[in-house]
Order: sequence, then structure tokens, then C-alpha cells
Amino acid sequence: MSILPSLSGRDRVATDADARGIPIEIVERPNAASLEHAAELLGISPAAIVKSLVVKRHDGTFLFALVPGDRQISWAKLRTVVGVNKLQLPSQEIALEATGYERGTITPLGSTTAWPVFIDSRVSGRIALGAGEHGYSAWVQADDLVRGLDATSADISD
Repeated sequence: MSILPSLSGRDRVATDADARGIPIEIVERPNAASLEHAAELLGISPAAIVKSLVVKRHDGTFLFALVPGDRQISWAKLRTVVGVNKLQLPSQEIALEATGYERGTITPLGSTTAWPVFIDSRVSGRIALGAGEHGYSAWVQADDLVRGLDATSADISD
């Protein structure tokens, strides 16, 4: 699904979530200096904030890897699940080009290209993730996100 880039980041997220039948709540929050600070502002544990990472494959295509905020992506595990030998984080500029979002706001919802989504199997319950703009978070149920994005759930973090 391609979202009109003329929409704001938040509007792209909300439009895509609605089209996929994913209930979502976008909330404003003060800018956070870190993921831990964002969790404190939202009154949740860092694990309940899900980091959305755009990852580049060797063939130039991309995927999203979603991991709990208190964990790190496991490159070995992700390569195994995806079935490739090489993956990398793209530069900030390439990530923006691939998703339409700046780092710190990236989310698979409303991405300018609907790349495949891989979500760590530990992600569960009500979570917060990027909402397409700095100073906002999107609340969503993990199961709704997995279903609506047709995401692959697997152990991809350490």
C-alpha cells in the first residue's frame, strides 16, 4: 500500500492503520532524549516501546524489524528468519528515502513503501511505537499490529 506523501507523518500512520483495520491511538508527548526517557514520559517500561528499524537487504530492498525497547536486534537471528546472509542498517538518508520517515519516527504504518515486517516474538500487549513525527507515539495492541501488517513473528532480538 502506498500512502500519499503529501500527508503528515501522523496522518499517514492513522490512514494506513485505518485501512488495515488496526485500532490505534496517536498521542502527543514531549520530545524525549532517549528511549528510556520516552518510556518514563509515557508511564511504561522500555520494553513496551517497540523500536521500528528499517533494514536493508543485499539486493537493495528493505524490511522492518520491530524489537522491544529494552532489547537489541540480533543480526544472526534476523538473517536466519529472513533467509539471507547479509543485512545492514542503512544511512539516515536512505532510511528516510525507503520509508518517508526520519529516524526516531519510523514505523511500518504509513511507510511510503509497504516493506515486509518482522516483529520480535516477545512483543505483546499494548505497545507504543513511532507515529511518523517527532513528539508523538502510537498506541496499538501487538496482536492487531501483527495481524494488520501480516508480520512475521519470530525471535529476532538479544
